[in-house]
Amino acid sequence: MGRFINPFTDMGFKRIFGQEATKDLLIEFLNDLLVGEKQIKDIRFLDKELIPEYNEGRGIIYDVYCTTEEGEHFIVEMQNKSQINFKERAIYYLSSAIARQGIKGSEWMFDIKAVYGVFFLNFTLKNSPEKLKTDVMLLDRETYQTFSDKIRFIFIELPCFKKAEEECETDFERWIYVLKNMEILDRMPFKAYKAAFEKLEQITDIAALSKEERMKYDESIKVYRDIKATLAYSKKEGYEDGIAKGREEGRNEGRIEGRMEGRAEGRMEVARTMKNKGMSIELISEITQIPIEEIENL
Repeated sequence: MGRFINPFTDMGFKRIFGQEATKDLLIEFLNDLLVGEKQIKDIRFLDKELIPEYNEGRGIIYDVYCTTEEGEHFIVEMQNKSQINFKERAIYYLSSAIARQGIKGSEWMFDIKAVYGVFFLNFTLKNSPEKLKTDVMLLDRETYQTFSDKIRFIFIELPCFKKAEEECETDFERWIYVLKNMEILDRMPFKAYKAAFEKLEQITDIAALSKEERMKYDESIKVYRDIKATLAYSKKEGYEDGIAKGREEGRNEGRIEGRMEGRAEGRMEVARTMKNKGMSIELISEITQIPIEEIENL
């Protein structure tokens, strides 16, 4: 284990960006992400869980949800694996945050505040160019002029970032370098550039964690590694089953079926692991795309 916490774990990510004591780090990151566009001075954390407004509706749990001094909403999430309909899920999350701004009664005139979704991805988006930052807004297709700035998606694909420490040119790139490599660093770079990195060093140093925090972190890192190992295993099993079935039923058909079966078994193992760790059934269903009834029977 390295000197610093793994920011890809639930506990690590929220320790850096999701608590009142370190909200200045989130402000610094967002300003570096949106440099030249806006300068956020303060944020207020909102309830991360949106309860459905009607029976049988689906609730939402964000990693980090906050609003700025101007009323703009920011949803910041870390995603370690791709999901079915991931882009649609992002649209649903941001649309829900917009819809919640509605005020009952005839006096409200649709005065909505902008909602930003910032998604750290530990994978690359399918059917999209592989690049570090994909920035999506509502534009006119002919003129490319902004139609509305009330909803915006920023996807940060960490595997696409290949720069070494000395190659980083902007503060945004320095943030990405540190977050991507934090678990293997033995020192915190870039402290001479920004005071934020000095504070980041202090709050992410494993040796500085309290006994209770260390227990939570150890549990979080175990869940993270279990999920990664299970996904890797299911991918390998799916491929090997596909080869075996291909020899019996035809190489192409068998390979596809084997992969599908292996991935299905892998998702069940992931769900079982998450359930054993005490995660909510609704969240497990959302992540694995397995029906709640099946998870309850695991």
